[in-house]
Amino acid sequence: MSLWNKHAIFEKNSIVLVVGILLVVAIGGLVEIAPLFYLKSTIETVDGVRPYTPLELAGRNIYVREGCYLCHSQMIRSLRDEVERYGHYSLAAESKYDHPFQWGSKRTGPDLARVGGKYSDDWQRGHLTNPRSVVPGSVMPRYGFLAESALDYKHIQEDMSVLALEGVPYTPEMIAKADADIKAQLNPDDPSAADLAKRYPKAVAHASLGGDIGVTEQDALVAYLQMLGTTVDFKLYNDKADLR
Repeated sequence: MSLWNKHAIFEKNSIVLVVGILLVVAIGGLVEIAPLFYLKSTIETVDGVRPYTPLELAGRNIYVREGCYLCHSQMIRSLRDEVERYGHYSLAAESKYDHPFQWGSKRTGPDLARVGGKYSDDWQRGHLTNPRSVVPGSVMPRYGFLAESALDYKHIQEDMSVLALEGVPYTPEMIAKADADIKAQLNPDDPSAADLAKRYPKAVAHASLGGDIGVTEQDALVAYLQMLGTTVDFKLYNDKADLR
């Protein structure tokens, strides 16, 4: 039997084949996993990344509840066409406080990793109420009911407490002041707005249009969308170095 025909041993003997598979997988796994034990963290440290404000977190919960991730990803790959269309490629650190992350695997609509600040609050509200009013060819369903639904944030402190157990750096003060911070972020004239900015740098104030019903689910979702991709100063990174 020549050297090139020795693969017949594996093809004719299932036990030898299984042993060979296990051996290859064990070696491959060892090569891939062993180096991780020598790293303090597999996520780089990036200045500016912070936990979500209570209002943004409530908006993110609505984003997940409505299945927005099924059509919109939040992961820009380091490919030239994606970077030129959406902006700087996504960094792992940007998702380190996401449970679960919203990278996605399908794009019916555009990637939202850098949508924060790209459009005004009024544009975002109009787009949620009637997508065709601002994007004529959009196939996105209407979410006008969010503007008529009062935000239920009675459990937001519990949400933050659970995330703190998972490693999100919410302090007891952040959790205790969650309800007040939601109202402060929707009222720039609120005396506690400056206090909010100290706990959550670059937190943007938004005007609530809820009227008699108070804070709406639309208010929260807009706040979440408007912070995406705004916490990191990407001018510190060389875009051209890693493009492929």
